[in-house]
Amino acid sequence: MLILLPPSEGKAEPADGPALDPSRLSFPSLNPSREAVLSALVTLCEGPRAQAVLGLSPGLLGEIGKNLLLRTAPTLPAAELYTGVLYDNLGLATLSPGAADRAARSLVIFSGLWGLLRPADRIPSYRLSMGVRLPPLGGLAAWWRRPVTPLLDAEPGLVVDLRSGTYAPAWRPGGRAVAVRVLRNGRVISHMAKATRGAVARSLLESGDDPGTPEELVKVLDGMGHDVVLGPEPAAGRPWVLDVAAHDGA
Repeated sequence: MLILLPPSEGKAEPADGPALDPSRLSFPSLNPSREAVLSALVTLCEGPRAQAVLGLSPGLLGEIGKNLLLRTAPTLPAAELYTGVLYDNLGLATLSPGAADRAARSLVIFSGLWGLLRPADRIPSYRLSMGVRLPPLGGLAAWWRRPVTPLLDAEPGLVVDLRSGTYAPAWRPGGRAVAVRVLRNGRVISHMAKATRGAVARSLLESGDDPGTPEELVKVLDGMGHDVVLGPEPAAGRPWVLDVAAHDGA
């Protein structure tokens, strides 16, 4: 089973730790693409267009300076770097030992800068959404789709897709995927769905199960206390859709 996650805009600020070492990141075949995006981002942040291209409010202009130091800044494991509602509810630091092992094997975090990450990958704090059109590379979702697709197509098992809409176009896993939607009072919600997505990921890791079909996924999540409804069988090449009722705190 693969569990696909977005990153978070909120990030911890590493106080110390080694500088970025791309050779130690997961999915090493992505390193040429990572270097291209990193170089383009640094070049952008050296000029006057960075605020507009990155979509930064005046209060976030410090992110530009942070991007300029990416090659030498201290790093943290992605599991510690990404903060925010989804990652708070996922609670990687408090997983049981077995669930932590499953997280290391199953979680894939999509990133506008790094492409794909595993929880243990050490990276510096940065600012770059997959929705950015980064000169001269263009839209990052389309940029990453080329190198990411053969890597993830080769990974076996059911795909549980918890990504936000910005990150979903970077890989389209097709009919072996289950895209999770969060509903409240019968309506799909987006931003406030992050807590529920994090809780779903945690439940899958803690359950100890490895569902191989959408129906088995429903049984696992139902057994973990989630209110879930599986949609009808999709057209060929399209993902299944699983509706999950939002938690009260979501």
